[in-house]
Amino acid sequence: MKKILVTGGSGKAGRATIKTLLENNYDVFNVDLEKSTDDNTPFTCVDLENFGETMEAITQIDDRIHGIDAIIHQAAIPASGLYPNHKTFRINTLSTYNVFQCAEVMKVNNIVWASSETVLGLPFDTYPPYVPVDEDYPPRPESSYSLSKVMGEELARQYCRRNKDMKIFGLRYSNIMEENDYKMFNDFQNDPYQRKWNFWGYIDARDVGQACLLALESKLKGADNFIIAAEDTCMNKGNKELLETVFPNINIKGDIEEHKTFLNIDKAKKILGFKPEYSWRNIV
Repeated sequence: MKKILVTGGSGKAGRATIKTLLENNYDVFNVDLEKSTDDNTPFTCVDLENFGETMEAITQIDDRIHGIDAIIHQAAIPASGLYPNHKTFRINTLSTYNVFQCAEVMKVNNIVWASSETVLGLPFDTYPPYVPVDEDYPPRPESSYSLSKVMGEELARQYCRRNKDMKIFGLRYSNIMEENDYKMFNDFQNDPYQRKWNFWGYIDARDVGQACLLALESKLKGADNFIIAAEDTCMNKGNKELLETVFPNINIKGDIEEHKTFLNIDKAKKILGFKPEYSWRNIV
């Protein structure tokens, strides 16, 4: 398993993923609307919303390299509010379907894709059942973006139900940060409400790359989803104070510790071997 197709390889998650794959001696091929300036990875411009264009591009790449071993699907509208709701939902849902369907046709049975923390109920205007939040309670989409990710997770379940040899792992990324982004963390330390929308979570882009590699190399089959976040919150204030201020009377399940993330990553640790290496506290 050495030839990996990465969709959205020019974006923040995609660039980090490609860098990690190259460092681990994978052959990588980037499919996106724009070429990344970070590396010389072979690139094909594709509108993934167009099934025919997607199928043609994947087929041509597959023929050229004599077989794609796996797909990491990172291409998407990356957040709510960037486009009208119907456009965000349409692009994200249709592109994910097209990638999964093309993979099935091409018999590429190893897929890792970018789901989102938003399926957990962000911006948490309605309390979740408990904190730390985890994968055990059903999705609670509150936006067209989040709903598109829930649709992707359901697509994964159905494809894997039909094909027992297929693996489709969805990574529910927290807010992805590159090293330059950490300088803004000091700006919201005095107002815990600024980042309450995702329980003060984040994930370093380099740990996104690690998570993708681990999910890619997993020998498990079937559809599954994993929260991918840093070990800690983005706040200097302790967790007890944060909850008392912003989420009073919320149900606490387990030990929240002083700065431990409220986005429970135990499942990713146990099943994938995920261990975040980067914290803003060591950078700012």
